[in-house]
Amino acid sequence: MAEVCSTCGLPKDLCVCEELEKEETRIVVRLEMRRLRKPTTMVEGLNPKRTDLEKIAKELKSKLACGGTAKDGYILLQGDHRDDVRDRLLNMGFAEGSIEVQ
Repeated sequence: MAEVCSTCGLPKDLCVCEELEKEETRIVVRLEMRRLRKPTTMVEGLNPKRTDLEKIAKELKSKLACGGTAKDGYILLQGDHRDDVRDRLLNMGFAEGSIEVQ
């Protein structure tokens, strides 16, 4: 017997909850200056209960060749990667209108 999604009630192989979440979220990508005036890219707006922040952070860090972390509902990346993060999020399936770069 197939596993059933607790959110939509469909079998896991037919579940569309993750795609719907990607279309509905409003993501803000902004630059923040941290200690010693080091630039840090912050990605906010992802729901940690519905999206796997660790997985997204790991993919962004490997593609952008930088360090970073995912905690408390946001992702921090070392360096100024605002435009590159936007492109990577679009490749991951997030809607273009839901990503705001500041």
